[in-house]
Amino acid sequence: MGERRGARRTPQEKKQLSYAHDRRNTYGENDKGSRTSIRRNKRYPYRANRHHERQVLDDAAGPVDERVADLVEQALYVKRRRRWRKWPDTPLGVHVEATLERRRQRDGGADGQLEARLRRLRERGGRRPEQGKRGLQG
Repeated sequence: MGERRGARRTPQEKKQLSYAHDRRNTYGENDKGSRTSIRRNKRYPYRANRHHERQVLDDAAGPVDERVADLVEQALYVKRRRRWRKWPDTPLGVHVEATLERRRQRDGGADGQLEARLRRLRERGGRRPEQGKRGLQG
């Protein structure tokens, strides 16, 4: 009947893909907080932009004067528009590695089992080289 495309993935491949693609919220807020905070953070800069434009354009109300129109246009484009951008969450591999590192530092690094886990994680590619240590910041 239905033939699957491509080869099946082994559990090891699935885990490596999970470490690379799954994300964890390490921002420090409740994981459900993103539902409201993303909308709010998008809303405020646009509101500020509309407010600024309305204030500038209100100064130009009345009869058309070329000199005033030039001044208003300059005032509109002098101030850089505000914007807000989302940042991706931390990849699972980076999150797990940081958790193990914190645990190792807390316990003084005496646990051989913890060292083995860290070594295996790094061998399997828990963190891509371009992420570096900034992977946890956001």
